[in-house]
Amino acid sequence: MQFWPRKRAKRSYAKVRCWPAIKEAKAAGFAGYKAGMTHILINDEIIDKVKKTIERAVPVTVIECPPIKIMAARFYQKDGHMMNVVSQVTAKNLDKELKRKITLPKSPKEPAFEDIAFDMARIVVYTQPKATGIGKKKPDIFEMAVGGKKEEQLAFIKENLGKEISIDSVFKEGDQCDIHAVTKGKGFQGPVKRFGIAIRSHKSEKAIRNPGSLGGWSAQGHVMYRVPHAGKMGFHMRTEYNKKVMKISNNPKEINPKGGFVRFGEVKSTFMLVKGSIPGPINRMIILSHSMRPCKAIGTDAPQINYISLDSKQR
Repeated sequence: MQFWPRKRAKRSYAKVRCWPAIKEAKAAGFAGYKAGMTHILINDEIIDKVKKTIERAVPVTVIECPPIKIMAARFYQKDGHMMNVVSQVTAKNLDKELKRKITLPKSPKEPAFEDIAFDMARIVVYTQPKATGIGKKKPDIFEMAVGGKKEEQLAFIKENLGKEISIDSVFKEGDQCDIHAVTKGKGFQGPVKRFGIAIRSHKSEKAIRNPGSLGGWSAQGHVMYRVPHAGKMGFHMRTEYNKKVMKISNNPKEINPKGGFVRFGEVKSTFMLVKGSIPGPINRMIILSHSMRPCKAIGTDAPQINYISLDSKQR
């Protein structure tokens, strides 16, 4: 059954329901826009009777990560088993592009942090897609956790409210991160593609791409949801764990292929390379968080990259 219910996401970017607890007072995640994929050559140590180093090709995903800005600080207080919002402090110097997304407050009040009693603080951040080449100006807004104790969280918020956060202040090369994204929508699909059922014999009655039997007779009076039927496929919110950060750089010339990335163009700001593929189509916003359950086998050592493919991706 894999995932159930098989429902579509409410918005084009993910909602992170649980942020990892980190000791350092910094943002617990970041956001970027998926540009495409390429491959790199790295030195990899293997143990085959004798420990030796070989050069290995690794597929990587390119995520353009322009700086994000802190729009507001949100304070929570514990009430039994729940966390309730008790106060929110909004920054004054907000970008004009935010008007495309929300109604901006006319005159934000002076931040009176000393009067707020709270148990947990989080930040509301927004992206700057205008710094990328995707042709989008409307920012994406989401809430993000802050690491450290509550006194350290308050100090971090006071220092950075209304300011930019860069990717290299959150992640470093070799870190493991979790990817939160909404998958590519594929529309209305049949049960063979949607659930991977077998195609029936050409001598079968009526249809060959149907599930065949709908199950034994029972008193429920309807077809059970377990039977694979046609329906909407894709555009689901998914999380992939423990993706390794291979590279973070401010120089787009290191990664831009000849002719640019297909349906994206050229990377113009800070980017990161993540090992393997990630969910979602080109241009979609990806939320990255520190690893919730890091894998010791993957390790935290920064890889030695010998080569990044800049061959044209146009076909």
